[in-house]
Amino acid sequence: MRVLQSPPLTAGGWFAGMDTGGNAMYVTTLLSDQLERYLDLTGLEMKLTAQNAANVDTPGYRAVGLDFAAEMEASMGEITERRKDEAAGRPVGARRAASVERVDGLLERPDGNNVSMDREGLKMAEDQLRFRMGVALLKNEYSTVMDAIHADSK
Repeated sequence: MRVLQSPPLTAGGWFAGMDTGGNAMYVTTLLSDQLERYLDLTGLEMKLTAQNAANVDTPGYRAVGLDFAAEMEASMGEITERRKDEAAGRPVGARRAASVERVDGLLERPDGNNVSMDREGLKMAEDQLRFRMGVALLKNEYSTVMDAIHADSK
């Protein structure tokens, strides 16, 4: 895989390259990498919320979730380090998995289940808003990249 990068690599730098099969070219920016992780974490939150809702009647089930802000903060540093490794031609390792934990402090029913459909409904609405915002920001970022690519033709 051949990787090109904007000189010098800065917060606004970009990468362009071909996928491992040589079939598709890609262009990424620091912001697009961050938004990719943002959308991945939002999708994981939606999955966990759906899992909690699906188990609302399961005796002993404990709601699970993740600390979105902490995961995003950890991901920002990881993305910056990955881009430095990629720019230096060093191998890039697998991405760290998000930490999913049981949610404490919720009201527990006599059967040991602590899932509240009111809470899960609010979480799903929040997740949907986050996802829509991430898609809108990513769409804007790629629009900016396309404008830069076609700047000579204007």
